[in-house]
Amino acid sequence: MDLKSLIRDIPDFPKPGILFRDITTLLRDPQGLRYTIDTMSEKCADLKPDYIVGMESRGFIFAVPMAYKLGAGFVPVRKPGKLPAAIYAVEYELEYGTDRLEMHQDAWEPGSRVLIVDDLMATGGTAKATADLVQQTGGELVGFGFILELAALGGRHKLPNVPVVSLIEY
Repeated sequence: MDLKSLIRDIPDFPKPGILFRDITTLLRDPQGLRYTIDTMSEKCADLKPDYIVGMESRGFIFAVPMAYKLGAGFVPVRKPGKLPAAIYAVEYELEYGTDRLEMHQDAWEPGSRVLIVDDLMATGGTAKATADLVQQTGGELVGFGFILELAALGGRHKLPNVPVVSLIEY
């Protein structure tokens, strides 16, 4: 399936000079969505995750059904102030600013196998920050899964040396 044909390009969003890759057109296509979830799950199955982490908010869309298909648990990584129990937090750089992510300290038992899933990797800041949270919680990072990767931005080079699965590269 040609997934690129289901991604809409929006120039100058969220600011001039940025070409935004909009996945809402993929999400509304039943066959495209099913193919995306099934293919990502198949490509990540050999990593044998105990848990799949999804980052707020678009990472949730893909991580939850992948966790279901792979028989793994789902752990959310959230923006500040959204989680009710004790958390670990990390601040990180974005393409245009800084942000902060949080995860429950009791997300899993130490040594659990963890796969990080998000919709898109650009500069790698969010994925790297999430990997830092996995490390803080004692998880064993087994890989990353992205629907889209903006390879020219070099985000993959910021990540730990584990497998990276991307369905679409720009």
